[in-house]
Amino acid sequence: MLSVISYPVFAFSIVLALVLSSSLFPVEWFEFRPEWLGLMVFYWTFRAPAQFGILLAWCLGLLLDVLEATPLGVNALGMGVIAFLVLTIHQRLRMYPMPQQCLMVFLLLGINQMLVHFIKQILGADDSGFSYLWPALTSAIVWPIVCVVLDNLNRKLG
Repeated sequence: MLSVISYPVFAFSIVLALVLSSSLFPVEWFEFRPEWLGLMVFYWTFRAPAQFGILLAWCLGLLLDVLEATPLGVNALGMGVIAFLVLTIHQRLRMYPMPQQCLMVFLLLGINQMLVHFIKQILGADDSGFSYLWPALTSAIVWPIVCVVLDNLNRKLG
């Protein structure tokens, strides 16, 4: 656990994740885009479980619903589930080496993607197959970079 949380780093990372979630990615590669907000929810719940919880993750998911024009509550539920699952395992997760953390990022964000996909299917989306899991895989690949960068920023500014 980080001893001091830098709230400007927290706010900047959330705003950056929301911007990256809604733009700055080629349309052809859209399905391979990492789940940026999910990564931030994972990181801040993992590093600062006392300051970042399920309610804040749910509010950020609701904001993502508004930005993506998806039905309200779909991403909010997913982000809340990510925060809950990270809160339940964060003490064990701290002992894992980086490859196992990447696997946990893939699993938890994959659960989020499956949940969002399932709800969209119920609401009438016509997407089939397992292509919805690509963001979980790319997020797991990006996780070491995100973790190191945010840890360093938090130490310097915290």
